[in-house]
Amino acid sequence: MKLNFYAGLVLLCGLHYSSCAKAIEADSLTKKVEEQATISEKTYTISSAVELEALKLMPGDKVIMKSGEWKSQFINFKGKGTAEKPITLVAEVKGGVVLSGNSNLKIDGEWLVVDGLSFKNGFSLKEDVVIFTKTTSNSRLTNTSIENYNPSDKTLDYKWVSLYGYHNRVDHCAITGKTHQGTTLVVWLDDKPNYHQIDHNYFGPRPELGANGGETIRIGTSTYSMNDSYATVQYNIFDKCDGEIEIISIKSGFNKIMNNLFYECVGTVTFRHGNNSEVSNNYFIANNITNSGGIRLIGENQKVHGNYLYKVAGRTLRSAISVMNAYEKPALNEYWQVKNADIQNNVIVGAREAFVLGSGKDNDRTLAPDGVNISNNYIINPVTLLVTQDEPKNLKMQNNQVEGANIATGFVKMGNDLQLSDGVWQKKTELKKPFWLETAVGPEWKKDNRSFIFK
Repeated sequence: MKLNFYAGLVLLCGLHYSSCAKAIEADSLTKKVEEQATISEKTYTISSAVELEALKLMPGDKVIMKSGEWKSQFINFKGKGTAEKPITLVAEVKGGVVLSGNSNLKIDGEWLVVDGLSFKNGFSLKEDVVIFTKTTSNSRLTNTSIENYNPSDKTLDYKWVSLYGYHNRVDHCAITGKTHQGTTLVVWLDDKPNYHQIDHNYFGPRPELGANGGETIRIGTSTYSMNDSYATVQYNIFDKCDGEIEIISIKSGFNKIMNNLFYECVGTVTFRHGNNSEVSNNYFIANNITNSGGIRLIGENQKVHGNYLYKVAGRTLRSAISVMNAYEKPALNEYWQVKNADIQNNVIVGAREAFVLGSGKDNDRTLAPDGVNISNNYIINPVTLLVTQDEPKNLKMQNNQVEGANIATGFVKMGNDLQLSDGVWQKKTELKKPFWLETAVGPEWKKDNRSFIFK
């Protein structure tokens, strides 16, 4: 018995020793892998696109572009990082790398970050200035500017930023001065939602193009307009973006345009194609600029909530809130019937036309909106409160508070819900600073020019 006991004890100790040895060995192996991973994260300093092309980049690697002018350089940033270890391409000094001549940038891969570049003193020959490729995902362009990057031929059509792929982001960039044909930034769709994010950017002045294709942002195309996008556009400033009637053109489903400032823009945010999108909590400070616009609705299940529209001077299609008529049997690129639109809790101040229903009615656009809910809005001193170009079906209008205009059906006299704060009429129970007074937007947006004059 004693022999068996000691034999068992020795066996138990042996097993325990073996387990400990294996644990020590595994721990040692883990440390070696971690050390090798750390060693493999390299930093490269380059001075040309050719040098970048020669690199085989691994997760965690960093590429530094030397300060100076990079003339006619075709930057192909390619690699596969990870969420924990993205691959980064950065300017040695933010704004110190000037891509001029015919330079452009292609972002191609996964978990890539481009930070601090500047495009100016040139134009692209044929490709878009910045392209996120179709196979690119979870990648980012940040702290970058594109300024007056125009060809002499104003009819030449290319985009300044093209977003393909999935889950990509453009943020804290300054994009200003586009004068030639083509949308400034496009979200391109395919059969799957993209979930792109466009936030905290400054979109500077763009003069009227005099033709279609002058949008500042377009989300989708008519071909894919019945597909869902789930793109988000938020905390951006659109300053005098006058390219055409559509500042932002939504041509897909389930997008969110929220918490943006549209300052003295000649145009509208337009639900052009597709369904189930939302325009909410934006500021339209138009200051009676000729042809300035607000929000234009087309399609089904669109939401317009909590927006602030100040002195919008446009009429009919460019009114503060314009609900359009449609074609009876529209093609994908034509006008689809407004159904189940929900328009609530917006504040409209000094508009030339606060609401226009059935806007654009003509021999082709004969189908009136159906199921529009206009409730709980606040309208102060409109020139015209309501224009009805065609009578909507199943219209619900209730508890819209009005000051400075004759009361119509669905409207009541203004109570004391609102208070003027930071130049904006807000609900007393929900006072907040407009985002542009507190939030950094774009690399050129300084504290000393965040105060706008409400003219």
